Amino acid sequence: MTDTAGTEPRVIATDAALAFLAEIREDHPDILFHQSGGCCDGSSPMCYPVAEYRVGETDVKLGEIGGVPVYISGSQYEVWKHTQLIIDVVPGRGGMFSLDNGRERRFLTRSRLFAGGGACALPIDEARPAE
Repeated sequence: MTDTAGTEPRVIATDAALAFLAEIREDHPDILFHQSGGCCDGSSPMCYPVAEYRVGETDVKLGEIGGVPVYISGSQYEVWKHTQLIIDVVPGRGGMFSLDNGRERRFLTRSRLFAGGGACALPIDEARPAE
């Protein structure tokens, strides 16, 4: 399923993330992102070769960054549909199966609310419920 609602893009990337993505594409030209929903690698955006990842029937395509499609599970989309995802890059190790692993930098998702909300201070994978 492709998400086409709204006029603002559902996913964007920082310049640093686009540069890192271009570096990875030198080794793996045909890739995709899937926003992880938790488990082993938290909720990091995972980067895979297209031939090695099967997009699920209920996954939602949020858009593209740097010519690379970005997907999220349908159930996770329902939780995050009011936000714009911002793919960034920070120092650290990528997800175990993600193509950013072993490069001493990793992709990170930040978010901002649609309808004029500001960017969240915490990335999705570090956000905690309000007390």
